[in-house]
Amino acid sequence: MSSSFGTALRVSVFGQSHGAAVGALVEGLPAGFAPDLDALRAFVARRSPGRFPWDTRRQETDAPRIVSGLNAHGATCGAPLCILVENADTRSADYGNLRFVPRPGHADYPAWMKWKGENDIFGGGHFSARVMAPLTAAGGIALQILEKAGIRIAAHLLEVDGIADAPFTVRDSSPAGLAALAAEMDALADGREFPVIDDDAGERMKERILAAQAELDSVGGICECVATGLPVGAGSPLFDSLESQLARVLFGIPAVKGIEFGAGFDAARMRGSAHNDPYEIRGGAVMTKTDNAGGILGGLSTGMPLRLALAFKPISSIGREQDSVDLVALEPAKLTVHGRHDVCAAVRAVPIVEAACALVLLDALLQDGMIEV
Repeated sequence: MSSSFGTALRVSVFGQSHGAAVGALVEGLPAGFAPDLDALRAFVARRSPGRFPWDTRRQETDAPRIVSGLNAHGATCGAPLCILVENADTRSADYGNLRFVPRPGHADYPAWMKWKGENDIFGGGHFSARVMAPLTAAGGIALQILEKAGIRIAAHLLEVDGIADAPFTVRDSSPAGLAALAAEMDALADGREFPVIDDDAGERMKERILAAQAELDSVGGICECVATGLPVGAGSPLFDSLESQLARVLFGIPAVKGIEFGAGFDAARMRGSAHNDPYEIRGGAVMTKTDNAGGILGGLSTGMPLRLALAFKPISSIGREQDSVDLVALEPAKLTVHGRHDVCAAVRAVPIVEAACALVLLDALLQDGMIEV
């Protein structure tokens, strides 16, 4: 089982949903950086449950505890940095009926087959989004390092159950367009509780999520993420392209089923004359008038805003009775999922997306010697 990624910056996650703790080990952080631990705790809290009525009722503080990797002055010291997030509110009895009856849409069945029935089904085990808590903490440190270098990352809910938020202003790379994008990122960074640009759209999203919850169902969503301030040339062709590195990690976030960069699938419906981003000299620097490429060409960063979007499937653990099978008796079975589950994975995934992108981009910049602490 591979639960690690990265080259210059190596990140591993470990633990299970109902184990004693989940954690992350980060190797390769530049020495001498003192993370703001208060800011880190606030960042991780953005993915903690219990903020909305449709969140899982599992009560976890998600307080990250750094047990190695910092010196007496609170700065990175070159040793592997280990982050633990303790599990406090587990209720394994809720999963007893899943031992031999797999949830439709969940990893229960293939995991049963792969590990011959020894897989941990409580809370989803290692497949649970619970392991994203320490990854978010690790990414929170990467975000602070990148911000010090003038690189910013922000994400929001682009869509939930067909209700669309205003998109980031990313295709317009004029001075006015870049200023609008910066303002949108500033607004999201102000700590708004529901991560959308258009609050009216956010209210409609909430209504749809609550409606699905009342019907014992779940909904999917799309997260959009941008990064600004990247230097030109990060990444490597062909299979270590910036897209490849990002996609490998982002697909590790539970419930992600699709990804696009730049104009994404819209590019297939455009002509080259419309999709190509014309170059110009602005303030002595080479820039593009538009950014349909999403800040990446040939697998390398262009220096323009990097844009990606992730599609999240509906949560598979729903309260409705579903058809399944008994894996021991090999006969049909009815399944009603108990326990405490989110209704929409995309909502609490927003900071996870930011964190994962930060870790990948920091790794790419460290590989190419493009960042200093």
